Amino acid sequence: MSTTALPRNEAMRRTAAVDSTPSTSSNSSAASPSDTPTQSPSSSSLSSLGSVDESLPKSSRGKMLDTYGNEFQIPDYTIKQIRDAIPAHCFERSGARGLAYVARDVASLAATFYVFNTYVTPESIPSTPVRAGLWALYTVIQGLFGTGLWVLAHECGHQSFSPSKTLNDTVGWICHSALLVPYFSWKISHGKHHKATGHLERDMVFIPKRREVYASRMGYLVHELSEVAEETPIATAIHMFGQQLGGWLMYLTTNVTGHNNHEKQVEGKGQGKKNGLWTGVNHFNPSSPLYERKDEKLIWLSDLGLAIIASVLFLVGKNFGWMNLLVWYVVPYLWVNHWLVAITFLQHTDPTLPHYEGHTWTFARGAAATIDREFGFIGRHLLHGIIETHVLHHYISTIPFYNADEATDAIKPVMGQHYRSDTKDGSIGFLKSMWTSARMCQWIEPSEGAEGEGKGVLFFRNRNGLGVPPQKIAEGQKTVPGHPGGKTTKMMLGADSDNES
Repeated sequence: MSTTALPRNEAMRRTAAVDSTPSTSSNSSAASPSDTPTQSPSSSSLSSLGSVDESLPKSSRGKMLDTYGNEFQIPDYTIKQIRDAIPAHCFERSGARGLAYVARDVASLAATFYVFNTYVTPESIPSTPVRAGLWALYTVIQGLFGTGLWVLAHECGHQSFSPSKTLNDTVGWICHSALLVPYFSWKISHGKHHKATGHLERDMVFIPKRREVYASRMGYLVHELSEVAEETPIATAIHMFGQQLGGWLMYLTTNVTGHNNHEKQVEGKGQGKKNGLWTGVNHFNPSSPLYERKDEKLIWLSDLGLAIIASVLFLVGKNFGWMNLLVWYVVPYLWVNHWLVAITFLQHTDPTLPHYEGHTWTFARGAAATIDREFGFIGRHLLHGIIETHVLHHYISTIPFYNADEATDAIKPVMGQHYRSDTKDGSIGFLKSMWTSARMCQWIEPSEGAEGEGKGVLFFRNRNGLGVPPQKIAEGQKTVPGHPGGKTTKMMLGADSDNES
């Protein structure tokens, strides 16, 4: 199986990049506008992407260990080095090629629907169990084709679909609306995720729980987590099932796993608002603190797309039967949601990945806190490589997916040991990694031997006896040593507008 990722190092239970030396050009300071992506879909300034505390001694970071026990070094290369390593033609986008992929995916959806509705009938297949099995297969196939179409709309949101912003947003709005995704609402929040990946105060998705938060939710004191019994496998399975079934809808409606610092929204839209149902923090409310006031008309446009599709679905159910609608659309839709959550979860959750406090984070560091995986033919062809080239995508999101393999190979020497991939066992390995990450990645805390700036780099730990054990904390202590204890960095939430005017 061809792959852009490197084979896993079994001795370390992780994939390391080739034994190359990272660039010696140091950039421990914040990313400057000249070092950050110049083709960001957002119109905002990138000057607030991070601010490393220059008073912290960079030569005294102590010993940082990921969950597997591998020693971690903070990346020291710049975004400019990443961009300069990529061949110029990799940045070229073709609207005709993008539309051809959309036509292919739509044709695949239509052909599958036609074949099953024509041939999987009581007249052709009298056996009810056989028909039921085939229609179950239909939902899986349509879920994969639908996810592929979702990925192409995702390309549109990043402006990597074509050089035309009008074409990108038109195609993206149509395709995402057809999948009941609020296109512009998602596009804006997703752009902010890219600007703050791995930032514990600003990231927009899959921010892991700190130790004290996890302990509180589990009904333990902070110091008890190093001593409590492991979570039962059935409890892990139940949590995973809930995440895969409802995670996407919960994200859209409650901003679950996103940051909860809405009071820092510069226009004051987040005062008194927290993530949750009926709090106003969601992807459908123009007044949500996830968006700026000048973007509110785009949220209404996203809602209009959803209303149109919901009306069409209502008419289909009314005229052709609600059970048919369930099989034709609703179950495939749930499969699409499953794949979206699985893909995103595994892109940002792995025992090797760091997360950063605000004073330690920079754009270059955060973008490296992702991992490439391998999903074989399905990932590379049906899902357009979104699983296999995600690290590159976080550095330069405007590179189209069909050029991402070459661009990924080009940045590996610059990233050196900081490029991460897990390709062992291909598609089966991808599915296995969901269980591994669920069992090993329960909360984050600083490494016990971290010092100075190193205390601002947090890694996953767990109560299941897997990998590096959690720190032992004295009884009565409320936070982990190295925790900022309420200290936060200046945040300019709301400066990342994606207004279309």
